[in-house]
Amino acid sequence: MFYRFTAITFLFLAFASSALAADVKAHRVAIQVNQNDPQVMNLALNNASNVIEYYRAKKEDVDVDIVAYGPGLHMLRADSSPVKDRLKRLKEMAFPGKVQFSACNNTKQNMEKAEAREITIVPDATIVPSGVVQLMELQEQGWSYIRP
Repeated sequence: MFYRFTAITFLFLAFASSALAADVKAHRVAIQVNQNDPQVMNLALNNASNVIEYYRAKKEDVDVDIVAYGPGLHMLRADSSPVKDRLKRLKEMAFPGKVQFSACNNTKQNMEKAEAREITIVPDATIVPSGVVQLMELQEQGWSYIRP
């Protein structure tokens, strides 16, 4: 009898904890940067910082992906980023793996052709095949989308 009670109690706790876990919504936001404008870049970084701080205060996780393509790729270029220091600080501020900077490879290749030289992306960024496709796929996975 005691074993049956223990087993029922254990099952109840397992179902209750999984139900509570299902109620916790994953917070994920993709932020688009497609302009070579320091104000837009700083606004995107401000948005990301504010989101991280908000959920940190609530003791909840949030994932942020800042996707740069077109003229906005300058945000993630090692040679021309006006916000290089802020990128590093934001990456350090967030929990490991919770902030990603996605650099569009299509744009990078077009810039390299136009400038006839190789372009280096900041070390904290990840090169993705297409910035637009990255945004589409994140939205299809349920990520929120922000365009500052």
